[in-house]
Amino acid sequence: MRNEPDSGLAALKISEIFFSLQGEASRAGLPTVFIRLAGCPLHCHWCDTGYALTGGTRMTLAEIMVAVRIHPTRHVCVTGGEPLAQKDCLALLAMLSDANYEVCLETSGALPIHAVDARVSRIVDLKPPSSGEAEKNHWDNLFQLNARDELKFVIADRGDYEWASAVVKEKLASAEIPIWLSPAHNRQDARELAEWILADGLPVRLQMQLHKALWGNMRGR
Repeated sequence: MRNEPDSGLAALKISEIFFSLQGEASRAGLPTVFIRLAGCPLHCHWCDTGYALTGGTRMTLAEIMVAVRIHPTRHVCVTGGEPLAQKDCLALLAMLSDANYEVCLETSGALPIHAVDARVSRIVDLKPPSSGEAEKNHWDNLFQLNARDELKFVIADRGDYEWASAVVKEKLASAEIPIWLSPAHNRQDARELAEWILADGLPVRLQMQLHKALWGNMRGR
């Protein structure tokens, strides 16, 4: 069922809207408009967007679309915080898709993704033990993933790697989607993580955060 937006009522709390290069997953390097929603039900120990956990400015969907259209790209990423914690996020995703944008959603995986518009690529970030939020993973989401979607694990230590490896082998053995392992910023050495993946022959992809390599942990980039 489509989530038709009511342009007069639907609104979201927005932390920031900015134009940058996509730094992660299969769209890395693409000029992209990022719509960062405020608020998140999780409090991961190594969260790098803590400023988005609270606050935000209320914007209608029409106002958000105006802010998106000023940038010269057809790629839009809705992120957070946790975007799906706000009910009108679904309407925004549908509106962006209706406007012929290539849309991806970055979500923690703690909330159901089944109602997301089918035209949207869902990037699901499963939370490992070091996050302190692993018990909140919504495992039914794994059964909702399709060829448009991707899965990500942020790895902060060997324990996280072993946990992710077990999930991949036990729950994702037949998955036909990109599975990314990303070293937690300033916590896990990328080369060491690469060596673990190679030693095990794990069917995943290592990713580095391009935006941090270019600009550091700068807000709005």
